[in-house]
This record gives sequence, C-alpha cells and structure tokens, in this order.
Amino acid sequence: MDGPVFALFAFAALAGGFVSGFSGFAMGLVVSGVWLHIITPMQTATLIAGYGLLTQGYGIFKLRHVLDLRQAWPLALGTVIGIPIGVSILAYLNPSYLRFGVGLLLVLYAIYGLTKPVFAPVKIGVGADIAIGVSNGLLGGLTGLGGVISTISCQWRGWPKDVQRAVFQPVLFVAFVAR
Repeated sequence: MDGPVFALFAFAALAGGFVSGFSGFAMGLVVSGVWLHIITPMQTATLIAGYGLLTQGYGIFKLRHVLDLRQAWPLALGTVIGIPIGVSILAYLNPSYLRFGVGLLLVLYAIYGLTKPVFAPVKIGVGADIAIGVSNGLLGGLTGLGGVISTISCQWRGWPKDVQRAVFQPVLFVAFVAR
C-alpha cells in the first residue's frame, strides 16, 4: 500500500473511530465505504471485526453497570447463527456487488439518520428478535457490519438512547467475537 492510499485508509479509520465515539456504533459503516475500494472485502470485514472488538469492548466496559442482557440475548443468539451464513456467502460473492450493496446501505442509513422518522414504539418478541439477530449476523458475516440491523431495531422500540446502547453494545461485541 503506497503513501496516498495508506493516508486514505488511515483517514477512513479515524473518521470511523470518531463516529463510533459519538454514537457507540457505525465505525464499520463509515470505513467500509472507503476500505472496500482499497482492500478486499475479506480484509475489510476482518479489520472491521478486529477494530469492533476494541471499540465495543470499551463501550461495554463503560456501560457495564447498566447492561441489559435479558433484552440482548435473543439478538445476540440470532447474530451468532447468521454470521457463519454470511461468511460462507462472502466466499462466492462478487466484490463489486458487495461494494454496491454497502454503498446503498450507507446512503439508506444516512437518509434514515438525517430524517429521523418517528415510529410508534414497536413491541418485538423473542422469536422476532432472534430473526432480527439472524439478519444482523448475516450482514455482519458478509461485511463486518454486525450491528446496523440490531441498532435500528432498538431505535424502533422507542427506548431511551442509554437503554438502546445497553442492549445493542453487547450484541455488537458478540458479533465481532463470532466473526
């Protein structure tokens, strides 16, 4: 990797860390938009998972007194089930399709974040949480982005931000460990 490419790589990592510091997630979403054009999808997913362990581990340490594992376990279980499926698909997927899909996900999530649509709080049962977790894990196995879907599901429940973080942060950590 030559100097300018490394600088772009490092800048993406810095921007991802900055976003993660504010929100508690989304580091992988930010860096993948750049990294997928510089390194392979497998390298991108592996690096996102490695850095995610560090950032989410720190987040869990800071939230250790308010963690809600009772709410997090179904999402975490589904995530662990979905990750190997996503990883196995990754071996056969055309990288250009993955880049396009991640780019589309970035655009849609940015629009969602900017518009902040108001939903009536959704009550989600254990079975649905496990299914949400499987899709979260599938995306995590494909891209290393093992928290986008679970985070959105926490937002739809109408919980305060601290309660959301106390649920999605352990799910993210489990996703990165399983990856």
